[in-house]
Amino acid sequence: MNKLEQSLDLYVLSEEIRSEIFSLDYNKKIMDPYSLVSPSAYDMAWLAMVENDPRNPSREPMFQDCLEWILSNQNGVEGYWGNCDGHGNPTSETLTSTLACLLALHKWNCGSRHIEKGMRYMERFTETVLEGFTNDGSFPRWFVIMFGGMLGHAQELGLEFAFSNRSNKLIKHLFHKYFDIFQREKLVDDHSHYPLVAYLEALPSTHVVNQDEITQSLCADGSLLGSPSATAAAFMITRNPKCLAYLKSLVQRCPRGVPQTYPLNGELIKLSMVNLLESFGLSEYFSEEIEHVLHQIHRSYEDKGEHEVPINLAAEKLHKDSLAFRLSRMHGRVVSPRRFCWFLNDEEIRGYVEKNQECFSSAMLSVYRATDLMFHGESELEEARDFSLQLLKSTGFINEQTVKHETSVSWMARLRHLEHRMRIEDKDSNALYTGKASHIRLHSLYSNKLTHLASRNFEFRQSIYRRELEELKIWAKKSGLSDMGFGREKTAYCYYAVASSSSLPCESVLRNIIAKSGILITVADDFFDEEGSLDELNALTNAVLRWEGEELKGHSKIIFGALDDLVREMAETCLDLHGTDTTVYLRDIWKETFVSWLREAEWASEGYVPNMDEYIRNGMISIATHTIVLTSSCLLDQSLPNHTLEFEEYETLTRLLMAIPRLLNDLQSYRKEQEQGKINSVLLHMKKNDSRIEDSIAYIEGIIDTKRKEFLEHVLMDGFSDLPKQCKELHLSCCKVFEVFFNDKNRYDSETEMLQDIRNALYDPINVTEFDPPLMGHGKPVIVPLPPKNPQISQSYPEKKKFPAIKSRLYPRHFHNQKPGFDSKLSLRKPLGLIAQRNTAMMPRFSPCFY
Repeated sequence: MNKLEQSLDLYVLSEEIRSEIFSLDYNKKIMDPYSLVSPSAYDMAWLAMVENDPRNPSREPMFQDCLEWILSNQNGVEGYWGNCDGHGNPTSETLTSTLACLLALHKWNCGSRHIEKGMRYMERFTETVLEGFTNDGSFPRWFVIMFGGMLGHAQELGLEFAFSNRSNKLIKHLFHKYFDIFQREKLVDDHSHYPLVAYLEALPSTHVVNQDEITQSLCADGSLLGSPSATAAAFMITRNPKCLAYLKSLVQRCPRGVPQTYPLNGELIKLSMVNLLESFGLSEYFSEEIEHVLHQIHRSYEDKGEHEVPINLAAEKLHKDSLAFRLSRMHGRVVSPRRFCWFLNDEEIRGYVEKNQECFSSAMLSVYRATDLMFHGESELEEARDFSLQLLKSTGFINEQTVKHETSVSWMARLRHLEHRMRIEDKDSNALYTGKASHIRLHSLYSNKLTHLASRNFEFRQSIYRRELEELKIWAKKSGLSDMGFGREKTAYCYYAVASSSSLPCESVLRNIIAKSGILITVADDFFDEEGSLDELNALTNAVLRWEGEELKGHSKIIFGALDDLVREMAETCLDLHGTDTTVYLRDIWKETFVSWLREAEWASEGYVPNMDEYIRNGMISIATHTIVLTSSCLLDQSLPNHTLEFEEYETLTRLLMAIPRLLNDLQSYRKEQEQGKINSVLLHMKKNDSRIEDSIAYIEGIIDTKRKEFLEHVLMDGFSDLPKQCKELHLSCCKVFEVFFNDKNRYDSETEMLQDIRNALYDPINVTEFDPPLMGHGKPVIVPLPPKNPQISQSYPEKKKFPAIKSRLYPRHFHNQKPGFDSKLSLRKPLGLIAQRNTAMMPRFSPCFY
């Protein structure tokens, strides 16, 4: 498939996704959050267990379609119910979901083969999940309560599992924690994010529950803290009409499957969707939709203003507010840190967050990410960053690699192309935010398609980048720059940095121009630093000032020839695009760069020590960031005002870009330059103030931090300069490249430090598993044989171990032993067929099915 066909194919796929996720209504992009969220098998099971009328001897499920959903949505191969992660692997939540579904099927005496497969799955997978939690240090509270409760209910009903010996030990350990929770915590507790009443369905009968406590805990909508499963349990215990109204409203609003929380926070889901699209590198396909959602959210905040929320919704609100702040600021909207820093001034809330780290872990990660976009003087964001960082380092409820990546590598030192790859490959890439139990995930139908589009788009870009790099290598060799015999050969490094940092379209001449500038600057800088004699450097600089290099020889002639060709190429391209001849301006920028290199060489030769101001003024030019950005910006869709190309008229943003990389470079090169008898800002400060090297380093780091915050404000906010948005983004990309090059070490000078990153960006195929979950159900029968019981496997699971019986108030005692032949539309009189359903885990419309 050629490039045009690949590009068209990606466009067609993005249009298909757009039509499914965003519907058009009077030219407005409408996103229904309920269609985006994956149904919760656990909550569907509890709705399926609700009896229509417990006094009626026939007893039928009130929500029969929920029971049919269970029969239709078991994984036909593995035997589990519940959501997969972004790689198609079952999550820890599948254990609790599978147990709940087994309870529902057992209660209504149907789905014998489903039960068999579900039990086998539990026996195979439980040890893996429990071991995973043990490696992380502890079981999450939600998992202890829900898994312990469901396993207790299952054992009481006679569902016995042949767990491995290791599983038995881990389950015993979990049950100790389970009963400890019920001894320590109250049913209703203001200091717990999700108090025990929110897990009513998982409570043992030994935990005395007063019906008045349940009734008093109901929210205004009739739910128990917005939990469908807990509300279903509450209704079965109390038959409260408010609970029933809530459940009926829930099923009517979510006919394809209920979520684990209802009502959903629609704004948070929309923001999470926007965040997912951008982190997947798909914003180029959905730019209008992203902008529409952010406009809606921004207007919503302006209309609503600040208002208090129930304390049990604090984590959800904090996650939404911090995500809204980050996305809004990234898109240039004026937004105050108070948008999400409201929790800092409330000691009760702060204490509440610290006591409920499990529930607030995702929110704290969102808070920390929001503080990446900190402007100078925003003390609230400084405090929020310190607070969230402390919690992230102490919590064990977020993937350790994720925390390390976020906290050890600053946002400015990450390149977007590699960030896209990491998010696509992340096993929790389909997680939107955290609910009552584990993650609320994007529906697998959309998750699979988005992952497929993101993967193909990433690899399409890789194919373009590889071709462009090969062309660049040919240019470097033809121009003589790659065979100089001295200094650093950085063709691959330069191109990788350009391709990975920018948001340029797939087809763009700019990448080639910028990479050529970087290669030429590296070679020329090394020539001035290491190779050329003072006479040669003077001759080359004078040739550049005259822009005539006929008399040059050797290395000087090669450098000038490459420079002349590059400037001519840039000027011709700019003339074609904008009808403007920029030759004079381009040459002037290169001239001042060569003059600055010569000045540094003369200082070193003469042993001259400039003052700090003199050094910084020259060093800002010699680092040559403006040389790259301003010359290449002439080729953007919007041309630059001519005055911005003149040194005395450089915008503040450009001057900040010139200063930050210079100081970053100085932090990593002062040892080498001290040995060579040269100077830089670290050494100058140490000498002037007679200070320790550590104090001088801290001083320079403080300057960088201040200038970095000012730089971000000038990049993201309007009103600071006349530079077009694309040019400001190019400034940001260039600055991020230097942050990567000099993050804790001089990676640019290393021969090996960045090789793996280059492979990940340009060569290695992306590592994702695309899947369509196989389903079991009823309808057209197909043969899906149960795996035969392997005698060897059976020997490794010798005992059907019973655990402490947890009596349930949700199953009438006389109902447990109902014979299979009871009068029900879903009885076992007729064997269930195993069916192939359409490739979606959708809940069928309300229509009873008879067997």
